[in-house]
Amino acid sequence: MIVMRICTPADLDALIDLAHKAGPGMTTLKPDREVQGARLERVQHTVDGLASLAEQGYLFMMEDTTTGAAVGVCGLEVAVGLEQPFYTYRMDTFVHASREMGLYTRMDKLHMSHGLTGYSELCTLFLSPDWRVNGNGALLSKSRFMFIAQFPERFSEHLCAEMRGHFDEHGESPFWRALGAHFYRIGFNEADQLVAQGKKSFLAELMPRYPVYVDFLPEDARACIGKTHIDTEPARRLLESEGLRAEQHIDIFEGGPVLEARIDSLRVMHDSALYTIEIADSPATSDTRWIVANSELADFRVMLTRSVPHNGVLPLTPEQAAALHVTAGSTVRAMTLNPAPR
Repeated sequence: MIVMRICTPADLDALIDLAHKAGPGMTTLKPDREVQGARLERVQHTVDGLASLAEQGYLFMMEDTTTGAAVGVCGLEVAVGLEQPFYTYRMDTFVHASREMGLYTRMDKLHMSHGLTGYSELCTLFLSPDWRVNGNGALLSKSRFMFIAQFPERFSEHLCAEMRGHFDEHGESPFWRALGAHFYRIGFNEADQLVAQGKKSFLAELMPRYPVYVDFLPEDARACIGKTHIDTEPARRLLESEGLRAEQHIDIFEGGPVLEARIDSLRVMHDSALYTIEIADSPATSDTRWIVANSELADFRVMLTRSVPHNGVLPLTPEQAAALHVTAGSTVRAMTLNPAPR
């Protein structure tokens, strides 16, 4: 049985193993024992109420309860940019007009911004390739929305998620090549590694001091603005189905979109509801899958079920209840895994 659960410091070996499988593309999931160990300690301090707002964050592990294998991980940061700047480019449109000539032009400009400071952030999503079946990817990502809905007081009013940007057939970023490389004078992977290690001072020291006119960039770089990496498109569609949208911000390295939403506008805040658990050996089921979460902070767990709720009651089998760490009479939060067709 597959469940999501909150991570603890004891998960370090499993987290490092997942980091090796993820490869070099994930800034927040590098196979560095010191970095990941510190992050797990930070999660524990957050749960225990010992972390400052700038330090607070959560990690969730997907586990096969049959074998105990860790097969995926995802994260939430409570408030980005408070301790270290959270930079993006903000794209604004300016109109230049000449009354004498009877002409006007619309020009897009990129401004270095930290306007998302204080936002909560969806981050660190990785699922082992062999487990990208049976709705596991949706469960992995959407478990975070269930956590937010259970504990909204622990998060900001706004949520964001950086999407990986476009890379060409050579594995290079045209946006970085046209813009970032000229200012930072290091390779993309080196810059990415420095950010992963928390060494972000070079961004402020070397960043463009003035807005960048988009029309001055090469065509292939312009095409990258707001474009998602092909491997990340499914994740983007999933987040958009839950209420996030691309606005004016993009990633400063790759030009990928930053999705945003008010937390009170997320689907989970309107479609999920609280149910009382009933234990049944053979509960009624349907083709509709439900995502269900217990109400415990330190022992938070999420799973999928095809059981049919009725009159405020959600029936689970004894095995499902044991995996979710609930008993008869427990209160859980549940909603359909996918939005209803419109």
